Amino acid sequence: MLRATALAGLTLCVHGAFSQTAPPPERPEFEVASIKLNKSADGRIMIRPAPGGRFTATGIPMRFLITEAYRIKDFQLSGAPSWLLSERYDIEAKADGNPSFDTMRVMLQTLLEDRLKLKYHHETKEMAVYNLVVAKPGKLHEAEGDCGPRPQGLPPPLEPGKMPSPPCGGMFMFPGHISGQKVPMSQLVDILSRFSGRIVIDQTNLTAKYDIDLQYTPDPGQFPGPPPGGGPPGAPPLPPVDPNGPSLFTALQEQLGLKLESQKGQVEMIVIDHVERPSEN
Repeated sequence: MLRATALAGLTLCVHGAFSQTAPPPERPEFEVASIKLNKSADGRIMIRPAPGGRFTATGIPMRFLITEAYRIKDFQLSGAPSWLLSERYDIEAKADGNPSFDTMRVMLQTLLEDRLKLKYHHETKEMAVYNLVVAKPGKLHEAEGDCGPRPQGLPPPLEPGKMPSPPCGGMFMFPGHISGQKVPMSQLVDILSRFSGRIVIDQTNLTAKYDIDLQYTPDPGQFPGPPPGGGPPGAPPLPPVDPNGPSLFTALQEQLGLKLESQKGQVEMIVIDHVERPSEN
């Protein structure tokens, strides 16, 4: 069990000769958090922050949680053992108050470093990156209206051969298909970074929210998940991918009017020095 603590700042002055300052406040952490191994056949991976300081992750590989907590992409993480991807976990956590998701990310870092004994260091490498620019103005249209309250609980089970609708304000990713409803450009940039294996820098100057429906044919190894037409045991088959469809780069230009331009840049890496399987309490 994790309990949040707070330190009040304190400064003492002795005869004007020197001052002693208390340590900085501790990093934010969840009040309580449970981690359990997920052995279900449901292949869905979900992360859901909710009002009231609630955080839920379902069927999440710890490698995914690490990249989410530290706001990096999979290719920015090295030194990870294979079980970080092959084993899936369910996490239920509660924080005091109503923290933002960015604050919860810091709480996840504390959780990972406590329960998984995670130790790491940073490195910087020069790597190829992409700039995302507008190639054909007018292809991408602003979404109308705002999202209502987010429904609680798991979404309905996937129907065999059917593509689910994305939640309002969120995105779905499947082999050959990226869809989003009322999402900012930052969400598309995040997904493009994951699929392309490079950092993507948003240079579109598009500041609204958009409905996105992108269909393409993945290159071999491009999609970080189940192979097209397949999935985890017990999960329904995914919709087939058109083998003669456009590449991701071509689909971006033809369907959304956007373009990825290659260049070099400095990319921050996280190198794992030590990590252990989490305890469940």
